[in-house]
Amino acid sequence: MEWAAILRDLVIGLLIAGAIAAWVADSFWGTFFFDSHPLASKPWGPIIGPLVAIASFVCSIGNVPLAVVLWKGGISFGGVVAFIFADLLILPILNIYRKYYGARMAVLLLGTFYLASVIAGYIVEFTFGGLGLIPDQADAKLPMEGVTWNYTTWLNIAFLLLAAALLIRFFRTGGTAMLRMMGGNPAEDEGHPAGHSRGTTQQGQAGHHH
Repeated sequence: MEWAAILRDLVIGLLIAGAIAAWVADSFWGTFFFDSHPLASKPWGPIIGPLVAIASFVCSIGNVPLAVVLWKGGISFGGVVAFIFADLLILPILNIYRKYYGARMAVLLLGTFYLASVIAGYIVEFTFGGLGLIPDQADAKLPMEGVTWNYTTWLNIAFLLLAAALLIRFFRTGGTAMLRMMGGNPAEDEGHPAGHSRGTTQQGQAGHHH
């Protein structure tokens, strides 16, 4: 179930991160994040980081590769933290908030999570900066290696076989039905328990009169 929940987001995140790394010039990010102005980049990073997250609509661990791209592009460390935190603000999740809680509550949650992301970015920026714990941007690396045959290959094969066995077990024990339920409509889910409850109550009243 976890694989089904994050697989699409992870793949989309890797594709977006790769496209941005390949097509967007480093000079753009440097200018956008005020990389040449350290005093301006520190307060700017946590403010703009969550907005980049909303625009890229990448959540789960799919935002980590893009965070590396932004970090190498010049965003502040607090901006990276705010960007990762802002996976609660992506458009698909905001749409879920709207469906379950209504448009007004979705807007309130958007503002709350955005403010929390910005504050968390500032806290990390100044705390880690004061303690000298912010890593060097030059040390950040995107995985650029190709496929090689080494000990990790054997580990991959072993765990792919284990994953295949777990998938077979999953689908043989009702996994397909559970996956279908993951795409249900909240309105339908609300109506079903209510109907079930009314039916149970009517049966109980009938039994009591009998």
